[in-house]
Amino acid sequence: MSRMTLNRRSVFGLGTVAAATAVLGSNGAAQAQEDAEAEIERSPATADRSRKRVAQIYRRQTRKARGSWSSLITVADLDGATKPAVDENADTVVEAYSVNKIAVAVAVLDKVDRGLIKLDQTVTVSSAIVIQDTDGIFALDGAYPSEVTVGHALANLLTVSDNTAVRLCGLVVPALELNEILRSKGFVHTQVVPVANPNRFFLGTTTARETHTLLQKLVDGQLLSAASTAYLLNILRATASFTDGVRLNLTTNERLRVATKAGWFSDGRNEAGIMFSADNRAILIYSIFASGEFSGDKAVNDEDFSATHPAVAARAELGRSMFDAVIKITTTRPKHRAKVYRFFNGG
Repeated sequence: MSRMTLNRRSVFGLGTVAAATAVLGSNGAAQAQEDAEAEIERSPATADRSRKRVAQIYRRQTRKARGSWSSLITVADLDGATKPAVDENADTVVEAYSVNKIAVAVAVLDKVDRGLIKLDQTVTVSSAIVIQDTDGIFALDGAYPSEVTVGHALANLLTVSDNTAVRLCGLVVPALELNEILRSKGFVHTQVVPVANPNRFFLGTTTARETHTLLQKLVDGQLLSAASTAYLLNILRATASFTDGVRLNLTTNERLRVATKAGWFSDGRNEAGIMFSADNRAILIYSIFASGEFSGDKAVNDEDFSATHPAVAARAELGRSMFDAVIKITTTRPKHRAKVYRFFNGG
């Protein structure tokens, strides 16, 4: 190929993408295409424009953060049909980490619905079962043995993401039974990893599509009873639930409209959840898994699980944009009753 000399005028004459390819290569072409793309309004009036806005911000933030992403984000139309704004590597099997705690909770609540266990039945917190990490509260307790209810275990599992709560759930739903419950509901890749002790397991794998489907079926009332569905969503929407990612840049009342669960380990930074419209209908569902080489120093990133990590920071920016993108629209999907946040000062 002969050498090509291009000035600014000839670049625009060739067309942005073609010219950028000639000058910068394919990566430069992607950047030029993004730069040339018209900015979608912050709060569109239609679901179609909302999807375009979400896709635009997702591209921008994931490219900035780098890493490998597997994601599925949908926005519901007024008639209830859900369509993807982002569908990237959504069928790739990934390490779920604590995002799979939603699946664990579904299995526990499935047994509650069938009358095999009760939320108020107790399990024993022994010194041997406590994982001595800094996540959650059981490792901070120091008072063993003690008794807590299955409901207490689930609340800690899904809010402060307590890892000892995983073991407590395993006392009532052993690993093999848990996997079978999930398979029976169609989740063949959302599986925990059994170990020698039948009541313990690693949190295992999923795909962005399966986690998204689990959340979709949950809000559609296809996974659990109405009571268990409301119970699970109430925990995930609580102000005590994860705030560093999608919810970081939202106000308290806005956070109450987002049910979310994050998961992290090693280089993985994941989050999945549901955004509700002003009239409490599931309007946007996201399932986002990221790992690999992110921007910045890898050694620092691998030990950073907070909002300063590039992938978590990207989710925080995306979370604000997703919320704003659907703030003017609604859907005919079922309503879900939300608890009102009440302020107390002890007493």
